[in-house]
Amino acid sequence: MSIVDTHCHAGESWFEPIEMLVHQMDTNGVDKALLVQHRGAFDNSYLLECASRYSGRFAVAALVDALEDGAPSRLTEVAAQGAVAVRLTPGEPVALWRKAAELGLVVSCHGELEEFASDSFRDLVTGLPDLTVVLEHLLGARQGDPAPYETFGRALKLGELPNTYVKIPGLGEISARPSVLLRRFRYEEPPPYIEMVCEAFGPRRMMWGSDYPPVSNREGYRNALQGVMEHPALRIGEDLDWVMGKTALSVFGFGEG
Repeated sequence: MSIVDTHCHAGESWFEPIEMLVHQMDTNGVDKALLVQHRGAFDNSYLLECASRYSGRFAVAALVDALEDGAPSRLTEVAAQGAVAVRLTPGEPVALWRKAAELGLVVSCHGELEEFASDSFRDLVTGLPDLTVVLEHLLGARQGDPAPYETFGRALKLGELPNTYVKIPGLGEISARPSVLLRRFRYEEPPPYIEMVCEAFGPRRMMWGSDYPPVSNREGYRNALQGVMEHPALRIGEDLDWVMGKTALSVFGFGEG
């Protein structure tokens, strides 16, 4: 099985340098990763240099300042420099979304659950059918929301649009920390978000993303990987192969094919 981590951060002025991520990947058998630019950083040169230095192992989701004059032109520049995706929010100017579609970039979309559940966001994605949109952080699912998860259910209707995909984080992002920590990692009763996404999108439009290094403040990288790999909703046939790697390879390429 090829394992791809679709949500990692690295940097010089914030978070960890790339070598720390490489160590985690090597230790845990992760083959490739998408480097997602963190919010507030619009100089993508470090991530692009990392992708070049570790050829074939990393791809880059860049970030541009939407408030800057000429932001669409800046997006053209980072695409020419090798970025395969751009990180946008639902409230970003439509011109940027259209430019991403024109350039053949994937959009890695960060937003709140209410934004993903809104009619305006659905209309935006519906109007750009040739644009691949990957919804980060399990569509903004939150710890502690009560069943029957009505807002999450509305967001899941995005699964009706064939150009949408979902990043699945470690269970620590959606589950409260156990009061007693046993030697073997486990969450007693995680909310059924992953099962719900499986039903709405299907495993071939799901992909694992650790959220390293913030995940180190939750269950840690290894447990974020194992929690998804051992999830009972993903143990049928080739479902796990798609979630852990094949979907990401088909979407982001990593220079293959």
